Amino acid sequence: MKKNISNTKTNSLTLRPVYSRQELKSRIVHIGFGAFHRAHQGVITHQVLANLGEDWGICEVNLVGGEELITALREQDHLYTVLEKHPDHTQAKVIGSIVESLHPTFDGISAVLEKMAEPQVAIVSLTVTEKGYCVDPASGQLDQENKAIRHDLFHPDSPESAIGLIVSALRLRKERGLLPFTVLSCDNVQGNGHVASQAVLGFAELQDPGLAMWIRENVTFPCTMVDRIVPAATPETLSDIETAIGVYDPCGIACEPYLQWVIEDNFVNGRPRWDIGGATFVNDVVPFEEMKLRMLNGSHSFLAYLGYLGGYAHISDTMENTAYRHAAFNLMLLEQAPTLNMPTGTDLGGYALQLITRFINPALKHQTWQIAMDGSQKLPQRMVEPLLYHLRKGSDYSALALGVAGWMRYVSGQDEAGNTIDVRDPLLPRFQAIYAEHGLDSAVVKPLLAIESIFGTELPQLQLFVDAVTQAYQQLLEHGARYCVAALNVKEGD
Repeated sequence: MKKNISNTKTNSLTLRPVYSRQELKSRIVHIGFGAFHRAHQGVITHQVLANLGEDWGICEVNLVGGEELITALREQDHLYTVLEKHPDHTQAKVIGSIVESLHPTFDGISAVLEKMAEPQVAIVSLTVTEKGYCVDPASGQLDQENKAIRHDLFHPDSPESAIGLIVSALRLRKERGLLPFTVLSCDNVQGNGHVASQAVLGFAELQDPGLAMWIRENVTFPCTMVDRIVPAATPETLSDIETAIGVYDPCGIACEPYLQWVIEDNFVNGRPRWDIGGATFVNDVVPFEEMKLRMLNGSHSFLAYLGYLGGYAHISDTMENTAYRHAAFNLMLLEQAPTLNMPTGTDLGGYALQLITRFINPALKHQTWQIAMDGSQKLPQRMVEPLLYHLRKGSDYSALALGVAGWMRYVSGQDEAGNTIDVRDPLLPRFQAIYAEHGLDSAVVKPLLAIESIFGTELPQLQLFVDAVTQAYQQLLEHGARYCVAALNVKEGD
């Protein structure tokens, strides 16, 4: 028998769950068994089970890809390892909150639908990235031209998208007289519950207005704010985990010690006591998600584009450069924090310092390339909305303008040494067409700003902003990212 964390008698035994996993039921179906979910919702649910012994188990579903991961998970009785990497030590936890897994390739999509229609399922949660909601970023409405959506509208029994799957499962529950489930988005998307609601209701309205009405009246879509830095697993990560627990775990993941989950307490069919596991239930998530999206994620994107261009492979590498560290801190406090409307008593200065400390952590190998992915889906929440705030107020937005210019320079597909950048973005063909026409020249700024799904209609019409980004882009071409980041600090008097 091959040794893994489900059968080994090595030191991993002392790390295994203390609760009875035989008592768990698949009351949560989660779509998207990715790294973040394993290090976040899976962990918090595990901690609830360890403290309360409830029966809230998770059934994992991967709709596209991840066959090897699901196979490995099954082979080790759905146990997996999370390695929390402190600056000076690591702590391994073997997570037992997952009790079942499904994949259309192995089990067929009908099995997934039937699982979601089982009476005990109370929550369907998602980590499918921005793209998985099939929503037009500019309008916030369902993208009816999306290939998967078009397929699912005419093939309700064999959906390909998470949105089509959820609507088909809710149809089954309605037809069988069952309570609905709560749709819980756990993606790093502003207003993620509203995004999920718009997508699901928009799809249902096209397919069956009667079903759409039932969903509108009976299903809830809580918003959440999620936060934990979880780098993609590498061979080094898996080696570290093997050292920590004594066996190889292909499903293992490493992450930082910090973890935050703020959840709108709006569940139609019950929920776990996630607050026991470290989550916070609130009536309004918006201030917290804006704080995180702008101060953390916005500075992460800034460091990702300008760090990659500057030759830094990891976020912690950028933090070794004093100019990058100061620029990120100033971006958080001087340009992002003023745009927020937080509850009284919120210490944004302390939050910014905490973020810098997290970014510095040398044990985390969070790749700038990884964070740079899918920028067209991330910039609107992280940079565009704050830019509009400053342009209306007449306040400074130099770092944000450089961040946008850094993104534009990054999506050229060529770094400062002339090497190819492996750009991953759903709008990559459009970027490539723009660069094919204009070359590596500041003339790309206007056509890139004209992409309405990213920048909307107002920003590209503001000449001050266009000029600022054009100047920043030209400076990047002439002097490089490191020079431009250092120049920011000089401008701000650092």
